[in-house]
Amino acid sequence: MEARPIDPTISASLRFFFSQKPRACESQIEGGERERNRARRKKTKRRLSPCRPELPMDPALSVRKRINVSFLSNLGLLTIKKKEDSRQPIVPFPRNFRLLEELERGEKGIGDGTVSYGMEDGDDILMRSWTGTIIGPHHSAHEGRIYQLRLFCDMDYPEKPPSVWFRSRINMTCINPHSGAVEPKKFGILANWQRRFTMEDILVELKREMAAPHNRKLPQPPEGTFF
Repeated sequence: MEARPIDPTISASLRFFFSQKPRACESQIEGGERERNRARRKKTKRRLSPCRPELPMDPALSVRKRINVSFLSNLGLLTIKKKEDSRQPIVPFPRNFRLLEELERGEKGIGDGTVSYGMEDGDDILMRSWTGTIIGPHHSAHEGRIYQLRLFCDMDYPEKPPSVWFRSRINMTCINPHSGAVEPKKFGILANWQRRFTMEDILVELKREMAAPHNRKLPQPPEGTFF
């Protein structure tokens, strides 16, 4: 049987196909190798990366306070906000976490020990009522006196300042003479409150106010009397 001559068009097509096939196979092999390498890198990153919380936390939050966020949320002590343009929830610095940080610092002691504070009721899970103590500054009418205070951190703390009262009687320009309340309009730190301020800042500023020229020589009520 005689062989038929191959159509030149088909012959050219076959030559092109066989010349391109190895390249296609090589590209497929290279692509598969790239996918496998990418998968290995992902596994390695996942293995080496530290565990992260499901909800992004405020960077100021101390890692020592590992309190279950969902538990606080169920108690109504933690509010989770969402961005309007994002599905990812944002957890603001929780109020109770902030108060726990302040409580820990108060228990360790502040400065020279002339200012201190702590919770009034250790069983209060809302952590609203606090007590403070200030020892009067030297070279003033308050020297050697121990003043007791009460601070009330409402549920909007630290967005808004706490309410502060003196239990011990004292004569100062920023203190209501009848109730012992610290009047925010006359006391700078409360009048210009910022979220970063703390109860410690309030007590330290009150002690500084006692030593101010307009307060340090004012006549004082008998020591040991209360509002």
